[in-house]
Amino acid sequence: MPDRDRIYVSYPAELVPRPMLYEIVKQFDVVPSVRRANVEDDHGWVILELGGPAEARAKAIAYLRELGCVVDDMSGDIVAG
Repeated sequence: MPDRDRIYVSYPAELVPRPMLYEIVKQFDVVPSVRRANVEDDHGWVILELGGPAEARAKAIAYLRELGCVVDDMSGDIVAG
């Protein structure tokens, strides 16, 4: 099992001001590495490499989904930058 998940997270306007990455770091002790991101007033998205124990990563991803984010697995994609 890999020690990192590569994910695409998109979220609506109401979550733009929320410090979601900070929250998952504090609550689940994961290590996010932002590969790309775009945040506008009405939506946002971020491509992350999420490190940490598999169980912690799974809980962080579930938490993001509970908040209203759409989380897609990108493990087969190559992300540069």
